[in-house]
Amino acid sequence: MALEITTLSQIKDMVATLPKPDGDAAEAARARQNQLTKPPGSLGKLEEIAVFMTSWQKTDRPKIDTAQALVFAGNHGICDRGVNPFPQAVTHQMVLNFEAGGAAINQLCRANGADLTVVPLDLDTPTQDFTKAPAMTEAETCAAFNTGAAAVDTDADILLLGEMGIGNSTIAAALACASFGGEPRDWVGAGTGSDADGMALKAQVIGEGIARHGTDDPLHVLAALGGREQAAICGAVLAARAASIPVLLDGYICTAAVAPLVATSPSLLDHCLVGHASAEPGHARLTLAMDKQPVLDFAMRLGEGTGAALALGIVRSALACHNGMATFAEAGVADG
Repeated sequence: MALEITTLSQIKDMVATLPKPDGDAAEAARARQNQLTKPPGSLGKLEEIAVFMTSWQKTDRPKIDTAQALVFAGNHGICDRGVNPFPQAVTHQMVLNFEAGGAAINQLCRANGADLTVVPLDLDTPTQDFTKAPAMTEAETCAAFNTGAAAVDTDADILLLGEMGIGNSTIAAALACASFGGEPRDWVGAGTGSDADGMALKAQVIGEGIARHGTDDPLHVLAALGGREQAAICGAVLAARAASIPVLLDGYICTAAVAPLVATSPSLLDHCLVGHASAEPGHARLTLAMDKQPVLDFAMRLGEGTGAALALGIVRSALACHNGMATFAEAGVADG
């Protein structure tokens, strides 16, 4: 049965009922790592990733037979303020490019073994300009949340999340700033190519939006400042958690999308890894605030889920070592 919400307050009520990592499985994975033909800890983060996957798949031999990648696409009313150097028509054009297999995310999903689905969300009806009104009503936010949740394949072994939406680097900076504080300029970057004046405008409109809507309720922040693709990402994250599916988030925009969940309860992201460190300057600040260390740092800032898809190859490598290496006893190698 698909996860479904009708009011944002339900999300707070879910915190105590969602699955938790399996400590016994994680301990068994650590014990296996210490028996493999290598010095303990010598595979570094690969060992940590294997234990992470074990704790959510609840088996000492985690696997990835099915990797699902979801890219959510939306358009934003804040673009009326001129924060975007490209027209919003590009969002729809890129969705068509995804569907035709011509984008970077298509190639990286193919190379790393992920099944890609693109989910456009009312592209012909942008959200409201958040300097004038809430970007979305509660009902609109819940609808997008439920679309994201319903898109999750509950039989998947891992979920990759990404986004597409002209103007959503401004949305990301607004959500990050409202969730974790600081000045808007601390969170703003070039996005798809804004110059210094463009970044100053982004910071200005974010300040106006936060002043209008406040920051007291993280889920109110999601509706007031967010977008449909951000709400859908939140829905997918919680649907994956309900099914105990580990998640690979993409870069700045995807990570900022779930900032309201972290502000509600940091434990809501326990099943998530951040795939890569975006070159957007706000992302390092954001991952530090979330206490999340990205898997990769390749100076990427494309979005689309590309960083998550690339990190999937690392996760697969971690599991290949964890499951395929011989123990000292199996290999007849002295262990000390």
